Amino acid sequence: MKKVFIPIFLFSLILSVYSQNNPIGFDDYFMNSTIRVDYFHTGNAIEEHFAIDRILNDGPWSGSKTQFIDQIEAGLYFFQIEDLATSKVIFSRGFASIFGEWQTIPEASEKWGTFHESVRFPWPLKPFKLVIKKRNAENQFEKIWETEIDPDSRAVNPAEMQHQFRTFPVLDNGNPNTKVDIVILGDGYTETEMEKFHNDAIRLTNALFEVEPFHSHQSDFNVMAVETPSPVSGVNKPHPGIFKRTPLSVSYSAFDSERYALAYDNRTIRDIASSVPYEFMFILINEKTYGGGGIYNLYSTVAADNHFSDYIFVHEFGHHFAALADEYYTSDVSYQPAEITVEPWEANITALLDKENLKWKDLVEETTPLPTPWEKEKYDQFSYEIQKERKELRLKKVPESEVEALFEREKKESEAILDHMKYTGKVGAFEGGGYLQFGLYRPYADCIMLTRNKQEFCPVCRRAIERVIAMYIE
Repeated sequence: MKKVFIPIFLFSLILSVYSQNNPIGFDDYFMNSTIRVDYFHTGNAIEEHFAIDRILNDGPWSGSKTQFIDQIEAGLYFFQIEDLATSKVIFSRGFASIFGEWQTIPEASEKWGTFHESVRFPWPLKPFKLVIKKRNAENQFEKIWETEIDPDSRAVNPAEMQHQFRTFPVLDNGNPNTKVDIVILGDGYTETEMEKFHNDAIRLTNALFEVEPFHSHQSDFNVMAVETPSPVSGVNKPHPGIFKRTPLSVSYSAFDSERYALAYDNRTIRDIASSVPYEFMFILINEKTYGGGGIYNLYSTVAADNHFSDYIFVHEFGHHFAALADEYYTSDVSYQPAEITVEPWEANITALLDKENLKWKDLVEETTPLPTPWEKEKYDQFSYEIQKERKELRLKKVPESEVEALFEREKKESEAILDHMKYTGKVGAFEGGGYLQFGLYRPYADCIMLTRNKQEFCPVCRRAIERVIAMYIE
């Protein structure tokens, strides 16, 4: 895959734009603490409701003290903090949630569900309004809930938590306020496996920073890990009938997908994560079974012992960190496909409704046609056969090594197709992406958001990641 890097001058321009559009003095509006609003998110496929659980101190503010307004506006949801006296927006962030994903599966059409969520931001000095917005049918954010909060009221707990968990640095580059801060948690590691947790955290962090653009920005990151010893080794795996209870409650089979691993005990996870400064979170699963997950501005998960753990770690962090869409479309997923009526908001997929204004048009060479021809029929036939074999192996409950061998064969054969096409290495619009075989397009023939073939993001994904980094560093 041809490597295309974001020029230093362009990254500096991104930083300059953020600085110019954030004329908010930290000390004028905030104190040096983090306020966390925990709430319950309840609903079904067509409606949703919110209720405050608790409002509390989540430790010193570790985010940027100069960049408060989210101008990327990615995610299904968006929250903003408004100074109550002036209605001035003083902080905002886009995000996604488990509830938002759950709403798209068949279960949400049949029953109600409740999920615990949190938003975190610097502690306002004065009363404020929390506003949560959601994308409508036109992909525009519209308000769905708001509540007024007085930070000095009895309903707000300013006491700092006394943390009981051991922590250790994985990567220390200095002041958290000027860095991107990642916390790594582990689930299914017993007390005697803490050394393994340390080694897994270091190994997978190294894997992340071998990949651009993280490699070039390694000095802009801090990574801390928190130990959460478990009474049992491994985590809950309902599909093969292996049931366990662990400190973070991570479980495979989320939304009835055997490989999707999520944790629903948000309150516990947030309390533990606040042991260290963080904006982004990774949960390592002490398991070999292929699996993981990533939700924008919530967390990512990875099976640490799987043969493809490096790939899963980086791929899922692409979701969590930069809201990148999955570009694959032949694997089974739980979500019900939506009718394509508007341009997707994700940075790396397009409906190509207006190719003259393609969101990554500036990266497309004049000689590259849109849509971009590729060996789609050949790839699809092969890939669907692989997924059929994968499903059969899972039903037989074969050793994980047999599934890994299938993935290795898939990797070899898909590389033979994707690496040798006319427009391989060119940014274009290749049909197939976002779980849809037709109607959605990805920017590159191959990318870590599409296959396990290479530990590389395409130029469009790299640029999306650069934009997020620029929001957190100075």
